Amino acid sequence: MTSSPDIGTELPEQVYRVTRADLVRYAGASGDFNPIHWNDRTATAVGLPGVIAHGMYTMALAARAVTAWTGDPGALVEQHVRFGRPVVVPDDEEGAEVTVRGKVGALLDDGRVRVDLTVTSGGEKVLSLARATVRLQ
Repeated sequence: MTSSPDIGTELPEQVYRVTRADLVRYAGASGDFNPIHWNDRTATAVGLPGVIAHGMYTMALAARAVTAWTGDPGALVEQHVRFGRPVVVPDDEEGAEVTVRGKVGALLDDGRVRVDLTVTSGGEKVLSLARATVRLQ
């Protein structure tokens, strides 16, 4: 990544596979053991299409794409998202795909840039108004 990108510079597309095993690991790390993230009966009983990924896990994948671009996890200063749609994770070996695309939307002061993100799964946008602020050296 160049240290001074232009507005419109695109980040490399990142595609992440999310499986039920990933959700179990995330639950253990986060302490969020809500059964909508691992039990189909519970998820459908509350009106969901099936087991869904944790929203914060999806948000973390977006952050991961940004820090992969910067090459420095410490460069991420701020991140904003709205959770638009859930990522439905089937109970199979394939799981779900989450795709993160981004582009530089603004050059800010003090060497910071705003990265506008598009995060999708199954062709649907799952995070709305997603953006990150990074400080480039």
